[in-house]
Amino acid sequence: MTGAQLVLKVLQQHGVKHVFGYPGGAIMPIYDAFYDSELDHFLCRHEQGAVFSAIGYARSTNQVGVCMATSGPGATNLVTGLADALLDSIPVVAITGQVFSSLMGTDAFQEVDVLGMSLAVTKHSFIVEDINDLARVLHDAFELAQSGRPGPVLVDIPKDIQIGQVDFEPYPIPKPELPEFSLEQVEAARSLISHAKHPVAYVGGGVGMADAVDELNDFLTTTKIPAVATLKGLGAVDPTYPYYLGMIGMHGTKASNLAVQECDLLICIGARFDDRVTGKLDTFAQKAKVIHLDIDKAEFGKLRKPDVAIRGDFKKLIPQMKTVVDIGEWQQQVSDLKAEHAWRYDAPGEGIYAPALLNELSQKLPHDHVVSCDVGQHQMWVAQHMQFTSPTNHLSSGGAGTMGFGLPSAVGAQIARPDTMSVVVTGDGSFMMNVQELGTIKRFQLPLKIVLLDNQRLGMVKQWQELFFEERYSETDLSDNPDFVALARAFGLKAKTIHSRFEVSDAIDQMINTDGPFLLHVVIDEKANVWPLVAPGKANHEMIEG
Repeated sequence: MTGAQLVLKVLQQHGVKHVFGYPGGAIMPIYDAFYDSELDHFLCRHEQGAVFSAIGYARSTNQVGVCMATSGPGATNLVTGLADALLDSIPVVAITGQVFSSLMGTDAFQEVDVLGMSLAVTKHSFIVEDINDLARVLHDAFELAQSGRPGPVLVDIPKDIQIGQVDFEPYPIPKPELPEFSLEQVEAARSLISHAKHPVAYVGGGVGMADAVDELNDFLTTTKIPAVATLKGLGAVDPTYPYYLGMIGMHGTKASNLAVQECDLLICIGARFDDRVTGKLDTFAQKAKVIHLDIDKAEFGKLRKPDVAIRGDFKKLIPQMKTVVDIGEWQQQVSDLKAEHAWRYDAPGEGIYAPALLNELSQKLPHDHVVSCDVGQHQMWVAQHMQFTSPTNHLSSGGAGTMGFGLPSAVGAQIARPDTMSVVVTGDGSFMMNVQELGTIKRFQLPLKIVLLDNQRLGMVKQWQELFFEERYSETDLSDNPDFVALARAFGLKAKTIHSRFEVSDAIDQMINTDGPFLLHVVIDEKANVWPLVAPGKANHEMIEG
């Protein structure tokens, strides 16, 4: 068979059924092989849309997402998505075509050194120099993407490798090897937990990626230790758990931030002390000893020195943390904090209050819905005011904060889980970043629901200009936005605009109950801001509340 046919054969060996991509000259042999393949290829309308769709596919299933592009601009258009996947530890395999090996280094048409360019934004990048190495490299790419801390891997394949002849040999897919943890360290952690009077579990995205949500909630319900979550950890803790305080950090809940500042033991489970979480690092949970559980030992001590650090498989490790605790007074204190700082949705006026709309949307959506966000104010409102029952149901660009993430990632989630309602919550700035993917929705008749919160501004940047740049609103006015309803209808979507809070309930019902895709255009006040907020360089207990 040809190298191109071998590529698709190996993908099938790894259980791949869906591929996102965009063809071009240097990857045409692989696209020709698709013609006779059982794999489903989804043509996106931009390579960035393809890589974000692969990320959405991976995040909503905990499986590897696969995308493809040609050489030169096709490959470079993947780079932002690969960086997003690296910073959020998402398993993606990106396959790029490259010019003929004989032309490499000659500035040939559409020749770019994507191997060198991508090394900083992937776990690893390969270029295939010998067709006899092609299968091994692809197998290595899948193993690397999923092993340890997941992440993106790129495989660059010159055109002559794609058209060359090679024999196919079956390859046993190895089971991932997970590190064994130290029982001595486990006992040290259990001792800290049993002696703590004010413990808090600080839950990150690693729990969901380890498929250890059940183990985490069993640990929490057994110990009744209060819990907070990072943006990527949302959905890991059962939202009905009485001692769950919500998101921590810059736009976290006041109860979460205050509880962590007062705790005497912080149990960090699959999180990384990100600056958006800690605020001023040397003031973060100052009174606390730290237990740090992670799959990646590079995280231990990177920003906060732990008293006990354990690397291991969370499905086995978290159950070992269960022990007897005596924290009745702390539980009551946390419950009081939660009640005192509960969200309110009774904002004055007739305009649409976005947090109230999102809270109502959350209550009306099916239990297993997936929400994909873009980046900005709406992203933080979703994190604050919507509830999720699994990390695979909340897709948000955390580490990179990439505008344009929402729409294509929702495409990937909808294709991965066709029986699940996939919802995009986006802002007018982010939506325009990858608006061309409306064409993908139309082509594949995906029943996506899109909630577009439109304040005609780059809202989060404007908010910072208001607070920290003396209201000098430089380049954040988007009042020349297009007619979004007309735009959606041009791509075959049903669409509607609402301006008043009295229209919200009926509009949400109409969107949810409409067969096929629907765009709900929601006009909100440009002055609306996200609260609370921990200002840069401040401690988490120094929140601004608007």
